[in-house]
Amino acid sequence: MHVEGPVDVGVGGLPVEPHQQVPRGDLDRIYESRFSRDDAASKDTVWVEVCAYLQRFVDAGAPVLDVATDRGHFIRNIRARERWATDIRDVREHLTPGIRFVQVSGTGMSSVLPNDHFGTVFMSNYLEHLGDSDVVVEQLRQAFAVCRPGGRVVILQPNIRLVGGAYWDFLDHKTALTEKSLREAAELVGFTTRHLVTRFLPFTTKTRLPQTAGLVRMYLRFPPAWLLLGKQSLYVGERVRGQ
Repeated sequence: MHVEGPVDVGVGGLPVEPHQQVPRGDLDRIYESRFSRDDAASKDTVWVEVCAYLQRFVDAGAPVLDVATDRGHFIRNIRARERWATDIRDVREHLTPGIRFVQVSGTGMSSVLPNDHFGTVFMSNYLEHLGDSDVVVEQLRQAFAVCRPGGRVVILQPNIRLVGGAYWDFLDHKTALTEKSLREAAELVGFTTRHLVTRFLPFTTKTRLPQTAGLVRMYLRFPPAWLLLGKQSLYVGERVRGQ
């Protein structure tokens, strides 16, 4: 499937993400005020190392899709035969050549993207922005539809049980999830759980702690540190062949 330019879906009866209820200009201002250019550069440093770790769950010989890519920190730093990204905003300016960008609502993406196509569907810090558990399930159902048999969904997700009240420090957080409710939702739509780390990454990159590549690499290589600082869960589910 070839896509020319951004495609905007989220009308005509398709489910709409709750943050689409916020005018897109307001949404842009929220993100711009939340993360400065320095923050974005710091996140890139972190994501180079995170992607090096996550590559073990990503089939480099198959297409990969980054849902709600934002500035493309994941998709720009992962290896795959094809790299695709979606977002409800036009974020092409942040993406590198070779990434196929489709401007589309996550809960409407299966009507635009090729179904049964992607070896990996990735989501990071996204599901908490959806309005309720029904929309979370619909988003995972959409991921299942575009994932090829034998493919995987890989999710990084703040865990409210570990984060506590700070989970609501962000205006656009709507739905609370733990590792158990995330697994339940993924399995409800057909994914088979293959890997689940309850405590993986810290809650946010907005911290006073140093974020050099070396320190991030050391953290990822030393799981006992995850038990102290990990507030986000890592979920990997597979669409079993024959489904």
